[in-house]
Amino acid sequence: MVTGPRPGAGREAAGEPRAVEDDLAVVTRQLARAPRAFRRVAVRCPFGRPAVTEQAPYDAAGTPFPTAFWLTCPHLVARLARLEAAGGVERWSAAAATDPELRASLARAHAEQRSLRPELPGGVGGAERTGTIKCLHAHAAFALARPGYTLGDRILAEAAPLWPPDRCCSAA
Repeated sequence: MVTGPRPGAGREAAGEPRAVEDDLAVVTRQLARAPRAFRRVAVRCPFGRPAVTEQAPYDAAGTPFPTAFWLTCPHLVARLARLEAAGGVERWSAAAATDPELRASLARAHAEQRSLRPELPGGVGGAERTGTIKCLHAHAAFALARPGYTLGDRILAEAAPLWPPDRCCSAA
C-alpha cells in the first residue's frame, strides 16, 4: 500500500479543461523540454502541481506515442530512476512472472491500457509482449492515474516517499 497523499486528492475531475497554460509551463519546466502529445494533467502532487500527465496516442507530427500516462514530478521521477538503476525492472518482471496476483494485475493493466487507447496496440508503457515490464516510471504513472493497479501500487510503495516532505520540488 502506498503511503502519504495519493490520487484522489490530486486527480483532475472529469470534464476539466484538457490543458491550461500554467500546467504546460510547469510540465515543460519539470521535463526541461516541451512535452510531446500532452493532453492534460491526470494527477497532481499534494502541493497542487502536475505529477502525471495523460498523453494523446499521437503527437502533433502524427508519430505514435505509446505511453498513456507520463510521470512529470521530478522527485518521483528520481525515486523511480533509482529503483530502475538498482535492477527494479528485472526484479518486478520476475515478481510478476512468479506471483499470480501480480501477473493478473499486470494483465489487467495492459488490457485497460489497450481499451483506453485502442489506436495503439501496446500495454502499459507501450509493452507489446504479454507479461512484460519495460519501465517502472510508466507503471508508477499508470498506478497513480488509474487506482487499483496492484503491481503499480507495490512499485510505488518501494519508491516511497512519493512526495517531498515540506514543499513542491516543481515550485517556480
